[in-house]
Amino acid sequence: MNPERLVAGLDIGSAKTTAVIAEVVGEFPKRPEIRVLGVGQSRTTGLRKGVVSDIEETMRAIRKAMTDAERMAGAQVPAVYVGIAGEHVQAMTSHGVVAVSGPEISRADVERVNEVARAQVIPQDRELLHAIPQEYTVDKNQGIRDPIGMIGTRLETEMYLVTIGASPAMNLRKAVERAGYQIRELVLEPLASALGTLTEDEKELGVALIEMGAGATDVALFHEGKIRHVGTVPFGGSHVTSDVVHGLGVTQADAERLKERFGIAYEPLSPPGETISLPSTAAQGDRRIPRELLAHIIHQRTDEMFHLVQRGIQQSGYAGRLSGGIVLTGGAAQAPGTVELAQDVFGIGARVGVPTEGVGGLADSVEAPRFSTSVGLALYGANRMALGFAGPSGGRRLSIPGGADAGKLVQRLKTWLQDFF
Repeated sequence: MNPERLVAGLDIGSAKTTAVIAEVVGEFPKRPEIRVLGVGQSRTTGLRKGVVSDIEETMRAIRKAMTDAERMAGAQVPAVYVGIAGEHVQAMTSHGVVAVSGPEISRADVERVNEVARAQVIPQDRELLHAIPQEYTVDKNQGIRDPIGMIGTRLETEMYLVTIGASPAMNLRKAVERAGYQIRELVLEPLASALGTLTEDEKELGVALIEMGAGATDVALFHEGKIRHVGTVPFGGSHVTSDVVHGLGVTQADAERLKERFGIAYEPLSPPGETISLPSTAAQGDRRIPRELLAHIIHQRTDEMFHLVQRGIQQSGYAGRLSGGIVLTGGAAQAPGTVELAQDVFGIGARVGVPTEGVGGLADSVEAPRFSTSVGLALYGANRMALGFAGPSGGRRLSIPGGADAGKLVQRLKTWLQDFF
């Protein structure tokens, strides 16, 4: 194990905080992969809908998850890549135009046009998280991915800017730092999940990644290899649990157990005539219900969530361009019948996404949709390391085989993500 090649991904969710520590391996800088060394999980109580509501509780969850991961890995990491999501996330498309400075388009020209597109006025209560070039236009020739070396006089770019609320970001940073760790970078969670769960073909054909968390459901649309839309629906697995609590008259803990043991997200799949026993108090007595009733409750809420997601996809203009189908991930995607319900609602193919792309080592420990974000964050860190990116918390650049300083390819802290998305 090489300590200089360790990366850590930290997914602070509304129900669970998950940490993954991995060693970066593979072919630098083209195809970095990770070897999972340690995994840690803890219960989260200090987060609501992706926003820190209690710094002390969040700090404790982070510390426990990271300590467990470090113990399993047999190594400590000083800095982490942290996921961020929620309704405060906003995105917009920005355009930039420059005149080409020489006989052919150089990297300096590309960096200038990216800078022009990125130079949008960001309100004081927001901060820029990602600036991702979508495509370039050279003298009205559109759809160009890499214009370097081409002949032209006018270079344009279309860039996807993702911003987050400044206050949620500051509180998240504060919780991580109080837990004793530095933040290498905040990363939008659906983008991180995409690294480990989506194939290049799916992103090229058009795919919707639906990350079903406890407090909210995040959506990212990819088409022609690029991120095209992000959105959030303020409902998740905890809302399904709450419906079970009210519908069956059981405690929150019992509702979770019933959901995990007997829950089915697609009512037609429920075995007819089967009954299940409910946890009861002395006053309630013995209670049994048809399993179909539990399935009905879960189906109704999940169906509502999917229809809200579908509305956002239709508003984005990409509803008819998702030939790659739907990929479901996150803890709430594990319920039986979720894929069938998604196929019913969206009318296209669907599958559950688990982080397997470029993942080795203790891969079986993270082979579940709930680990998609934390593993994706580690993969994001691996790509950063392969590019020789030091990050805001410092650290030295790695020398990359091949001679050229790959750090020169990286524009300061808010690096373009065209190599990834």
